[in-house]
Amino acid sequence: MLFSIPPVTRTLIIANVAMYLLQATLGEALIFYLGLWPLGTASVYGTLPGFQPWQVITYAFLHGSVAHIFLNMFALYMFGGPLETLFGPKRFLNLYLASVISAAVSQLLYAGIAGGGAPYPTIGASGGVFGVLLAFAMYFPHRTIVLLIPPIPMPAWLFVVLYGALELFLGVTGTQAGVAHFAHLGGMVGAWLLIQYWRGRPPFRRR
Repeated sequence: MLFSIPPVTRTLIIANVAMYLLQATLGEALIFYLGLWPLGTASVYGTLPGFQPWQVITYAFLHGSVAHIFLNMFALYMFGGPLETLFGPKRFLNLYLASVISAAVSQLLYAGIAGGGAPYPTIGASGGVFGVLLAFAMYFPHRTIVLLIPPIPMPAWLFVVLYGALELFLGVTGTQAGVAHFAHLGGMVGAWLLIQYWRGRPPFRRR
């Protein structure tokens, strides 16, 4: 079944699983150096590696638990495959990376604004996955998605709207600590902007 998945989606899944296994071997070292730290961390806390430019991509290949990586990779498999088949490998990879980077930028902005408390690294492919999910809803709006818990079927566009609204609510209220809700929303924004650019629609000029 693995080789029936389009190549970029398959490679991303394999890379994430490989990195998770490497995390299990090396412990916290990978998270310290490849997780996304807030800007200025190293200058304030000298014992931490702090923010480094490569972290805006590498953080997306680390995960905090088996459930964390399973849910992200399952979503990438479900929604990434159809999009890669539609876009082609190069365009799909551009979409995924744009979502990952925009999610990182959103998290850095949030951490800078929120401030306070000890700094912590952000990890996980969720920003990229949320971008893929947004793109799926834009190109397959009436495709039915069935939730796992509870098992309620709904069109893709409605699922994404409700999910995005929930992420915004949880992020603003802070009712689910330890989850980078604004990074998730940032991933959606990055995917939307890139798709609007491809289509030549606002905020970009028609090409």
